[in-house]
Amino acid sequence: MIEFINPPELGARPVPFSRATKAAGLVFVSGHSAPHDPEGGRPRPESPQGQVREALATLDQILRAAGTTLERVVQVTMLITDPADYNACNEEYVKHFPHGLPARHTARFGVPTDAKVAFSCIALAGE
Repeated sequence: MIEFINPPELGARPVPFSRATKAAGLVFVSGHSAPHDPEGGRPRPESPQGQVREALATLDQILRAAGTTLERVVQVTMLITDPADYNACNEEYVKHFPHGLPARHTARFGVPTDAKVAFSCIALAGE
């Protein structure tokens, strides 16, 4: 059985995916960057570190809604727009996994956005 976490309602959101799905004891979180809503008074941080911090906070919120946490993440995909930001992203990233770093894949992405970094992950479902 597959549980859809915060699926989009038809016609309600411009994104054609759920924030996460839960199946076979795992939680699969879709890619998310730092929140960005300038009209609502929330601009995206300019620094790679700030964007990593906020993007991982978003992942943690989604994981908690699915009954798990960042501490149970087993695999992460980090997407960056500029390879020159790689070290700055890593500097902040490691702070969010103090009990051990999950397996990770890093790739460049070119989604039409001004985000410097985005993450997706796979975590063990809650106990």
